[in-house]
Amino acid sequence: MKNLYAAFMLLMLISSIGLRAQDDKPVIYRINIKENIGSHTWVYLQNGLHEAAIRDARAVILHMNTYGGGVLEADSMRTAILNYPLPVYVFIDNNAASAGALISIACDSIFMRNSGSIGAATVVDGASGAAAPDKYQSYMRGTMRATAESHGKVVTVQEGDTVMKWRRDPLIAEAMVDERIVIPGYADSTQILTLTASQAMELGYCDGMAESIHEVIVTYLGLSDYTLETYNPSFYDKIKGFLTNGVVQAFLIMFIIGGIYFELQSPGIGFPTAAAITAAILYFAPLYLTGYAQNWEVLLFVLGLIFIVFEIFVIPGFGVPGILGIVLIFSALVLALVGNIRFNFEGLPPDELFRAVMTVLGGMGMGVVLIIYLSSRIGKPGFLNYAALHADQEGFVSVSMEPLTMVGRTGVAATVLRPSGRVIIDGEYYDAISLKGFIEKGDEVVVKRFENFQLYVVRNKK
Repeated sequence: MKNLYAAFMLLMLISSIGLRAQDDKPVIYRINIKENIGSHTWVYLQNGLHEAAIRDARAVILHMNTYGGGVLEADSMRTAILNYPLPVYVFIDNNAASAGALISIACDSIFMRNSGSIGAATVVDGASGAAAPDKYQSYMRGTMRATAESHGKVVTVQEGDTVMKWRRDPLIAEAMVDERIVIPGYADSTQILTLTASQAMELGYCDGMAESIHEVIVTYLGLSDYTLETYNPSFYDKIKGFLTNGVVQAFLIMFIIGGIYFELQSPGIGFPTAAAITAAILYFAPLYLTGYAQNWEVLLFVLGLIFIVFEIFVIPGFGVPGILGIVLIFSALVLALVGNIRFNFEGLPPDELFRAVMTVLGGMGMGVVLIIYLSSRIGKPGFLNYAALHADQEGFVSVSMEPLTMVGRTGVAATVLRPSGRVIIDGEYYDAISLKGFIEKGDEVVVKRFENFQLYVVRNKK
């Protein structure tokens, strides 16, 4: 028994030594960028960088193979990399095109597979693939140049003279966007610059060639014994990435606006309310969880809704509460998309604010189109066929037509009309709507017209 106990203790000691030795190994954290650059990859990078910091990683390596994607997401990713306190390297496993090139240039070092390539960062229209107008190209050129310049200059000796030279030549970064920039021997005035691994080495845009992450770590980082950890996005991360896509956010705003409008047209709690609430939750929840949307921004949105409801049901017409409600809703939707703390926009890139405003305006525009379309389809063949009464029930009258004879007659308001309520005419109660302002209980009214089985009245001025 004693021998068995001693063997067990020896085994535990060996295990603890092994675990301690494993814990002492430097951690290299890998984040895969192997799809089109968009909201998904932006979320993955954010979470991966956060996890790497928690794990006290020695460095982060982006394992990249992408043909490009969204410029705005790529710009956010390159900003996060430039501001990250740990070294961030990229291993280009074949492709770093367009937005991928921008992200790669932001990294501290670039390593490439022998068959890899980097460049072709011209901004194109997502639908047609045609080059975007020059103002977009100008912005991309400036961003590429600034990213290359961020790595500073190094001292070199040329023909006995000491000179300062850009570590990554900004002109080469610009040539990846603009074919008018000539790089002799690599691109003439008709070509967008795309570099192979060997060409990137020659021009200082590649710090080493390797065939695997392991080779990069061993050969260039000088670590033979290390722990490689990889960020694996969860299902929640994928959902969050989908919901924070600009197009999806515009559609959610469309459903919010459309739901509010149709619910106000038919007061009560129904499908439009459910659609608007669901869309609002899906819009604000991922932004709130990622730290963009704050409590007060959600409160602004709710307050805006209250003002609009107050305008419609308490003060008919369109005045200060309605305008204030629209401004609050618009502001809440925009501010939730940009990083700020109590209106502190210090360091906020103008393009991020522009993107937020365009997303919200696009969603509201789509909401107006949805309202117009659905309003025109009510009662017509299709899924809204039964949303209105049809005139094919000839000879059948389900509601008394007696109120039609009330036009021109006078009565008394049985309730307050704000704007709807009830009136008494010849001792009978009728539903009525005020055509002009509120009518207090007991005021004398005159029936002006009868439409859709409703009396429309005004205060009787004697």
